[in-house]
Amino acid sequence: MLDSLRLQNFRCFDALSIELEKSGALFVGDNAQGKTSILEAVCVLMRLSSPRAKRMQPMVKFDSDQGFGIAGEAEERALRVSFSRGKSVMFIDGEELKTQSEYLQSSGLVVWMGNEDVELVKGSGGVRRHYLDFLCSQIDPAYRVALSRYRRVLKARNLLLKDGGNRDQEVNAYGELLIEYGDLLGSVRERVVSDLLPKAAEVQLSISGSGVNEELGMEYVSGCGGDMRTALETTYESERRQRQTLAGPHRDEVKLLINGMAASDYASEGQQRTMALALKLAQGEVLRERGERYPIYLLDDVFGELDATRRNALMNHLPEDSQKLITTTNVDWLSDDLGARLEIEKWSRFTVNEGGVSGG
Repeated sequence: MLDSLRLQNFRCFDALSIELEKSGALFVGDNAQGKTSILEAVCVLMRLSSPRAKRMQPMVKFDSDQGFGIAGEAEERALRVSFSRGKSVMFIDGEELKTQSEYLQSSGLVVWMGNEDVELVKGSGGVRRHYLDFLCSQIDPAYRVALSRYRRVLKARNLLLKDGGNRDQEVNAYGELLIEYGDLLGSVRERVVSDLLPKAAEVQLSISGSGVNEELGMEYVSGCGGDMRTALETTYESERRQRQTLAGPHRDEVKLLINGMAASDYASEGQQRTMALALKLAQGEVLRERGERYPIYLLDDVFGELDATRRNALMNHLPEDSQKLITTTNVDWLSDDLGARLEIEKWSRFTVNEGGVSGG
C-alpha cells in the first residue's frame, strides 16, 4: 500500500505531493487534466514500467530538460525512481540499487485496469502476450530477465536472417539462446494461464448474474508447439525465405472462449467487457497468491463506462484489504450503489485540474 506520492517534472506536473488512505483514493476531473498520469506514476514507481509508454523519456514534462522524479512511502519503505539523460536510478530507503531486479523484489505489485482492456478479448495476440508478461514478470523475477534477453536475441537473429548471407553458424548460436530463454517463458506462461482460468471463469459467472450462462474459457497455445528446438529445426528453411524467426514465445497465443466459442467473434460487447474485467480481477488474485501480497489496483476511468450491474460487481470483487486508486470524470455513478458510496467515502478524494491537485 502506498502512503504518499511525490512527483517532479512528470507528464503535466511540475510538482505534486499527496497523502493516500490505505483503503484507496478517488481522483476526479475532466479528461486530459492529469488523472491518468498519477496512476501511471504509481505504476512506474512500483514496477518501473508504464502501460502508456514503452520508454521513460515520453514521461518527462515536455518543457523540462531535467528528467523526472517519482517517490513515495510504501509499507514503511521509501521508494524513489528518477530518470534523466536516458538513465533510470532507483533507491529504497535512500540506498541506490544497482539493478532493476533488486528494486522490484521490494517495491510492490500492480493491477492496471482501463477501458482499453476490452482489447484483451477482441485485439491481437500481442495484447494478450503483454497481459501475461506484465503478470509473469511480477511473480517470477527470472521471467522478467528471460523476457528481456529473449527480445534482444530475437532481434539479433532476425537481423541475421534479413542479411541473407551465409550466416548459419551465427543464426544457430542465437537459436540456442532462444531455446534457453524461450523454454522458460513458455513454461511460466502455461502455468499462469492454468492458474488464471478458474479464477477468471468464476468472476465471469458472478458478474454476468444469476440465470446467465457465460462460461469463460482460456487456452494457452505455444508459438513453438511446446518444443522450441524442434520448431526451430523444422522452420529454418522457411525462416531463410521469409527472413524472420517463425517459432517461439513471440508467437504464443491465448485463446479466449465464451461458451466454447471464440470470444472475439461470438461474444457481445457486454460479454467482452465482462471478460476483460474477469481477466484483470483474476490477475489480481494470482498476484496475491503467487506474489504473497495484495497488489495495488489502478483503475483508470473504468466506472463511467460500465453499466450499474458491472460497476457494482467490480466493486464487490475488489479485495477489501487491497488499496484501490481510481480516476473518474464524475461521481454520478456512485448514486447507483450505496455500498460503493459508503466504501469510497472512507478514501482520499482529489480534484485534478490542469496539472493541479486539490483535496485529500
